[in-house]
Amino acid sequence: MTEQPTQCDEEELSTLFLFEKLSDEQLTRLCREGRVEVFEPGHVYREGEPATCFYVLLEGTVVLSRRVGPDDVETVRTSHRGAYAGSMQAYLDGAEKQRYRGSLRVTEPSRFFVLPAETFAEIMRDWFPMAVHLLEGMFYGTQNSQQKVNERERLLALGSLSAGLTHELNNPAAAAVRATSALRERVAGMRHKLAKLTAGPYSRQTLDVLVDIQERTAERVSKAEPLGALEAADREDALADWLDEHGITGGWDLAATFVQAGLDADWLDQVAAAIDEQALEGAVRWLGYTVETELLMNEIEDSTARISHLVDTAKQYSQLDRAPFQVTDVHELLDSTLVMLSGKIGAGVRVVRDYDRNLPRIPAYPGELNQVWTNLVDNAVSAMGGEGTLTVRTERDGEQLMVEFGDTGTGVDPEIRDRIFVPFFTTKPVGEGTGLGLDISWRIVVNKHHGSLQVQSVPGDTRFQVRLPLTVPKETEEGA
Repeated sequence: MTEQPTQCDEEELSTLFLFEKLSDEQLTRLCREGRVEVFEPGHVYREGEPATCFYVLLEGTVVLSRRVGPDDVETVRTSHRGAYAGSMQAYLDGAEKQRYRGSLRVTEPSRFFVLPAETFAEIMRDWFPMAVHLLEGMFYGTQNSQQKVNERERLLALGSLSAGLTHELNNPAAAAVRATSALRERVAGMRHKLAKLTAGPYSRQTLDVLVDIQERTAERVSKAEPLGALEAADREDALADWLDEHGITGGWDLAATFVQAGLDADWLDQVAAAIDEQALEGAVRWLGYTVETELLMNEIEDSTARISHLVDTAKQYSQLDRAPFQVTDVHELLDSTLVMLSGKIGAGVRVVRDYDRNLPRIPAYPGELNQVWTNLVDNAVSAMGGEGTLTVRTERDGEQLMVEFGDTGTGVDPEIRDRIFVPFFTTKPVGEGTGLGLDISWRIVVNKHHGSLQVQSVPGDTRFQVRLPLTVPKETEEGA
């Protein structure tokens, strides 16, 4: 970039729409405190640099761009005289800390009127005090409104997730309560049976044998493997026959319990061989209580483990105890989101996880990525009307990691495809959508992670693709 100062012409400035209503005195001040410069093809300023000047195009061609990942995406290209860019918010408090929000370059030798940011701020406040107050109100009001809307969107998502999590927690919690109640009954029955055994005509040696069998039985229950329906039915028949042959009434109920615990007729033979025949029925029933209590404790353990897993998943999803920016496993984030949304996804939607487990961990804001996954999954489920297939796929795409959400819904109409990322645009019925989910997702992926968010859609096959860099962009690393 080369700068060539030239003479400032008040009459030329008066022909620009920005300055056509100014007085001769005001035009004189502009020329006195500003300057005219010619820039050769190249950058005039770059995104992220300190915003020191306000530029007005006199002649030439300018290109405005924003950084998206490693690329500069062109947003405006114009040769219109009077087009302006640069430190346009210099009149706000703290202007000395402002930075350019995009890049400006010229494609041919171009001439600009250049005003230092400090002078621009002073002129705005001196000449247009009411306008400055209005602009400040609009600027900060827009920021506050966007913040409130974002918070509302998060609350709506949280409500949906809370309902799903409550549903998921209720099942294991209810199972644990039922098992605990049944366990109390079985323990009471075991105490009653034990009192009868100790009061009966059993020697100390027989009781010692019973306790030893009880311990070995409990060990077998803990190692029991589930059986197929046919194999379990055959084993129940064999055990019921054995119990009937040995004069133990109600053998069918005992047989089902023993089979669930992984016990068989050979085990009963070992019990019969160790116990006197007169003590056999009491011993078998006492061992039945032992088996039932072990099974119930297993059920309680499984239920509480499930609850613990769901709580860990909720913590993983919310990232409450994690740093905002960290190196993270995308698959863990995806799985936690799918678990949290399982109630909303429903039984009618089949979820397919097509993960490339060889993908590396990436630097990211995991809590915000979970918000992106939530929005995309929610949209996919809505598009399918609660029935279809949701495919979540990951793969490496050059120096980026790609996460794709595919659904078998109705698709995105080509006529609105360019509008789906626009704030407040929604195809959902009134009251069911804010029109901010995709806008928020786009800003999280593109602005915060320097990635990309794209959509491909035909009826029955819609795919939202999120691409994230594998390494930390320099500006993200500095701001993390």
